[in-house]
Amino acid sequence: MAIQKILIVDDSPTERYYLTDILVKAGFTVTTAENGEEALLKIKDDKPELILMDVVMPGANGFQVTRTIARDPELADVPIIICSSKNQETDRVWGLRQGARDYMVKPVDAELLLAKIAALGGA
Repeated sequence: MAIQKILIVDDSPTERYYLTDILVKAGFTVTTAENGEEALLKIKDDKPELILMDVVMPGANGFQVTRTIARDPELADVPIIICSSKNQETDRVWGLRQGARDYMVKPVDAELLLAKIAALGGA
């Protein structure tokens, strides 16, 4: 199934705008959430085909939300790419262990992001 609907979860308005701009120009439909709790509500309401997840956010962090999604039988098939300023190898490994399919360090490179989405079945 081709990826069309993408949910961006990030507490930074600048980051949400930057990622939305890249994805909309590439032809994707984008929704956003400012934190993990909002993301979980939106996912249950309108299931996305890919989630771009920040890590450092108020409330539940991206690792916790990723784990929640990955353990939910109805949501486990939704791939998650963590997009974080945390650039340590241990962060990347931990993110993948929580259920993320990939891990990118901010600032996110637009071409690399689109290539990763294509590898997962995107446009």
